[in-house]
Amino acid sequence: MATTIEPRTTTTRVVDAKQGSVLLRDSQQNVRDAAETLEIGRSLFNLLDQPEREITVTLPVELDDGRVEAFTGYRVQHSRVLGPGKGGMRFHPDSDLDEVRGLAALMTWKCALLDLPFGGAKGGVVCDPSVLSTGELARITRAFANALTPMIGSREDVPAPDVNTDERMMAWFLDEYERRTGKHDPSVVTGKPIALGGIPGRGESTGRGVALITVAMLERQWIKPRNARVVIQGFGKVGSEAAKRLHELGVKVIGISDVSGGLYNPDGLDIPRIAQSIQCQPPKLLREYGGEDAQRISGEEMLSLECDVLIPAALEGVITAETAPQINAKIIVEGANGPTTAEGDRILDERGILVAPDILANAGGVVVSYFEWLQGLQGNRWTLDSVRTQLDARMRDAFEAVVSESERRKISLRQAAYVIAVERVARAVSLRWSPM
Repeated sequence: MATTIEPRTTTTRVVDAKQGSVLLRDSQQNVRDAAETLEIGRSLFNLLDQPEREITVTLPVELDDGRVEAFTGYRVQHSRVLGPGKGGMRFHPDSDLDEVRGLAALMTWKCALLDLPFGGAKGGVVCDPSVLSTGELARITRAFANALTPMIGSREDVPAPDVNTDERMMAWFLDEYERRTGKHDPSVVTGKPIALGGIPGRGESTGRGVALITVAMLERQWIKPRNARVVIQGFGKVGSEAAKRLHELGVKVIGISDVSGGLYNPDGLDIPRIAQSIQCQPPKLLREYGGEDAQRISGEEMLSLECDVLIPAALEGVITAETAPQINAKIIVEGANGPTTAEGDRILDERGILVAPDILANAGGVVVSYFEWLQGLQGNRWTLDSVRTQLDARMRDAFEAVVSESERRKISLRQAAYVIAVERVARAVSLRWSPM
């Protein structure tokens, strides 16, 4: 008989809780469900549920006008039993500790599912990059690196880019870390420029993985990719790369959106033309596209378009109890972290809509980060063809493992993904830990 693990009062959230709290709650519930399926006892579950270390830092930074402002930064190391912590750092005005906790936990399960020798970590700085100059962003990044230096390293915790951060900021982070330590350590951070030890294909990796899982889900439903219609909510790093790759594979991308609105064409959008057009027109938003081959629609309308696959590839908490009933897709492929709340997931399941979970679908980025980490430790160079070949192989292996577990246990793909991940981490914890 499986052990029932009751929710803790400290993690219970009200319905109007901040999105970070919802993400944390849902992540913990997925782990709790997997633990019950695996009949994991309370003592071991407690070791899986709690983050290993949480760091909150104050970053005094001089702004361009001479004022000194204190920014808050977070780094949560959820688990390092399988290897050094791994996870991005985001700069966002709404970032909070609960959000970072939830995202760090997702990284633990994502790395375990893809069988990478990493644990899970995540970081965030509470700031609005849209109102900060390049110099101010550089000083915030360097201050964050300075504050985290005693707690990170290529064998301890390896940051990477995330929302509103990029390879240039990783270069600043690396430089500040090496200044503090006096050591050359390119593997302390991934997502770097190639000239500083970065790896080809890193920028496309998450979107490429999302596209691969999309095609795999279509084929599993006996839908030929060239006959499929796909809608992508979010046209940033992940959404745009997924759209480009799907277009190359002959999939009809009929809708895309970003914070400025959406574009729709039932016969398929010209993705390369749109991507090239908006790259030439700052602030690089879809509203700047002037072509007459696309109809403008709102972001809300985008979610309800009739299609074969919907890819939420922006921020978390998009598919909720309110929006899930409006979705007209056969398949959801989660390009973002935590785009579907627990309530939304239940509704999708009741409606028979298949979901490829985030810890599988968007794992391409951390897989290629692993290749970059290896490259730095070994002092060699990977080619783009090698990166793509190895990435595709790992994503296919993980997909097949999740489908097999789902069919064997007669559970959803999300439940199957968490069962595989939690079992791997639990086994490692059990081998390391013994009662005194």
